[in-house]
Amino acid sequence: MRQPLVVGNWKMQGSLVSVEALLSDLVSATPAAGVEVAVCPTFIHLGHAFTVCGHSFVALGAQDCSHAKSGAHTGEVSAAMLAEVGCRWVILGHSERRQHQDESDALIAAKLVAAVEAGLRPIVCVGETRQQRDAGTAQAVVSAQLAGALQGQANLGQLVVAYEPVWAIGTGLTATPEQAQQMHAFMRVCLAKITGVDATATRILYGGSVKPDNAANLFVQPDIDGALVGGAALVAADFLAIINAAAA
Repeated sequence: MRQPLVVGNWKMQGSLVSVEALLSDLVSATPAAGVEVAVCPTFIHLGHAFTVCGHSFVALGAQDCSHAKSGAHTGEVSAAMLAEVGCRWVILGHSERRQHQDESDALIAAKLVAAVEAGLRPIVCVGETRQQRDAGTAQAVVSAQLAGALQGQANLGQLVVAYEPVWAIGTGLTATPEQAQQMHAFMRVCLAKITGVDATATRILYGGSVKPDNAANLFVQPDIDGALVGGAALVAADFLAIINAAAA
C-alpha cells in the first residue's frame, strides 16, 4: 500500500509575512491520518519556513537544486545546502523549468544524482504539452522523459514521480480522472522497465490544477498516489481540503 503524498509547489509566490501566516494555518490543523505532506517555498523563504514547520507534520522541500555540489555557479543552490536548512524534498524537472530554463533530461538526471547524494527525496516531473497530446505522442514523450532522467541511476528507493500535463498547469484545465489514471498506469509500466526502480512501490503524483472539488475523484484512481499542487496550495483551507481528500 503506497502512502498518499500531497506536495504544495508555491512557485515564485509569497513574502515573509504570507509564508508565516500560511504555514501557521497548516501546522495548527489536525494532521490527516496516513497522508504525507510537504510544501516547497522559494529558496529565499526556506529558512523562515523551517522555523515555522520544522517540527510539524508538514515537511519542507525546494523547487529545484543545482547539479553541482559547489563552485562557480552563480545563482545556483546545491542539494547539500538545501538539506542543511531543513529540506527533505526537492522538485526536479518541473515543466516551467523545462520550458523557460531549457532544462534537458540529461540535466535533470544530473540534478537527481546530486539530490540523492545529499539525502533529499526527489520528485521528478514529467508531462506532455497540448500539441503533443493532440498529436498522439503523449505516452512517447513521457516515456522518454522518464528514461532520460532515471536510466542508469542508483539509489532510487525514495523516488517520487509527478505527472503534470503541461496543458493543465495554471490553465484551469485538468485531465479527467480517467485520462490521469491512464497515464499513471502507463508510467508504472515504464518504471518497471527501468533498473533500480520498484514500480509497484513508487508513488506517482498528479499535478495540474488540482483543487478541492476534483481531488477526491483523482485520488480514488488506483495509480494516483497524491498530488503536486500549485495555486490551491497557497490557500490553507484549499490545501487542507486536498490533503483530507487524500486521506479518505
